[in-house]
Amino acid sequence: MTDRILAPRSAVNKADTWNAESVFATLDDWQTATATIERDIGRMQQFQGHLHEGAAVLVDALATYYQLSERVNKIFFYAMFSKSVDNADTTASAMLGRASAIFSQFSADASFLAPEIIAIGAPTIEQWLQETNALLVYAHYFDNLFRQQDHVRSAEVEEILGLSMDTMMTFEQVASSLREVEMPYPPAVDSHGNHFDVSGGTVMTLTESTDRELRRSAWLSYADTHLAFRQTLANSLSGAIKRDVFTARARRFTSALEASLFANNIPMTVFTNLIATFRNHLPTWHKYWAVRRRVLGLEVLQPYDIRVPLARQSPVVPFDQAVEWISNGVRPLGDDYAEILRRGCLEERWIDRYPNQGKTSNAFSYGTQGTHPFILTNYENTLNEMSILAHELGHSMHSYYTWQTQPPVYADYSLFVAEVASNFHQALVRDYLFKTHPDPDFQIAVLDEAMVNFHRYFFIMPTLAQWELAMHERAERGQSIADEVMTATMADLFAEGYGGEVAEDRDRTGITWAEFGHMYANFYVFQYATGISA
Repeated sequence: MTDRILAPRSAVNKADTWNAESVFATLDDWQTATATIERDIGRMQQFQGHLHEGAAVLVDALATYYQLSERVNKIFFYAMFSKSVDNADTTASAMLGRASAIFSQFSADASFLAPEIIAIGAPTIEQWLQETNALLVYAHYFDNLFRQQDHVRSAEVEEILGLSMDTMMTFEQVASSLREVEMPYPPAVDSHGNHFDVSGGTVMTLTESTDRELRRSAWLSYADTHLAFRQTLANSLSGAIKRDVFTARARRFTSALEASLFANNIPMTVFTNLIATFRNHLPTWHKYWAVRRRVLGLEVLQPYDIRVPLARQSPVVPFDQAVEWISNGVRPLGDDYAEILRRGCLEERWIDRYPNQGKTSNAFSYGTQGTHPFILTNYENTLNEMSILAHELGHSMHSYYTWQTQPPVYADYSLFVAEVASNFHQALVRDYLFKTHPDPDFQIAVLDEAMVNFHRYFFIMPTLAQWELAMHERAERGQSIADEVMTATMADLFAEGYGGEVAEDRDRTGITWAEFGHMYANFYVFQYATGISA
């Protein structure tokens, strides 16, 4: 018998972990930087009530804000990433709590900026821009601020909203700790009796196994454990949904959806058209399920059969091989681009590579101006995991060049454009692999990877987006969003999407809402589909 057990974080090879010491050399250095920023964030208050006095004061206030913001973001990032690689690390949890409180206090201390600038008025700001070169860099910032002026509240209300941010982040942190640390996932068992640890970081690879018993066992373990904790998970997510509704109303939006889209200047029709297009093309997915069932030789296609490769032999892709293929795939973007990516992966340790006990399950790219664009992933030597790595490296390279070329005021980008870079990376790498590997089995494996990706972004994410809209609208009407409502609504949407071609397992497909941390980000998931379309 060959059992596969996840290693504790303490046993992970340092070479396979993120380069934490490049951000802060030691934990003591983080503590020192944190204590210093706790003292310094109050510097913003010296500008409150004085912005109208002239362009020089405004320049000084904005420069101070972005200098402090970079320091706050750095200590918050370090704490958050430290916790994400091991959610059982109580020291990292305490660090994140402290960093969250600082973030919230800084937001409150700087909350007067927007209402005071709006009170100065666009004509005066335009005059100052013409007279003061140091202010010109903020021209787009001002345009966007005046676009939003109907939803900017008084300084007092903005301060309260800023102070609430620490509390508002608690819902996701509770769910993350529950899913990654406290929920006991039974091991999956294959047809030979071998045991495999199940976690958010391993379940996708396990459900891609050609051993049907292994993928069934893994799927049941993951879904049933979430079902066992569904009331707690539902209470946590309903709190986040009500947070979104509260924030939208506090800012005088008609809905949480409008508030989310307005922030990035996205018309409501982008969301509604996406959902309509998805629903109109569900018959295409129904045909795909039927073809998949026939190719696999199954009488009934189960939900755990959706990810298994159709290729007779799927390539094993070690991490270094994945980096080589990704680097070659993105080379049309330039040799410098490809070399920066390769160096980041293999020399500068941008990536925390492999699964371990307590590690956050979803892959993500995160950092801030002044750090590397780090990636957390749970790499498993498969073509699909290589594609996920390529996706996250799209985010990281987007961040790298943004931080290299943009001033702090523009050193971020919206989620709406973020998913373009990531999906473009995947498309480039697929194209490279298809052109350089003529073997039919390999090419079918590449198509398998593409369909797994399209399934996630063109099926799962729009389905979640419909569910998200339904739950927010229920909350806005004062209706229940208890666990049974969440699960039944999700099950109905999957039944429609499967069209009778995939076996119904209402509770286990219905609990999908609890398995995605993305649901804590207000109307995030639909942007995967718009990103890949772009």
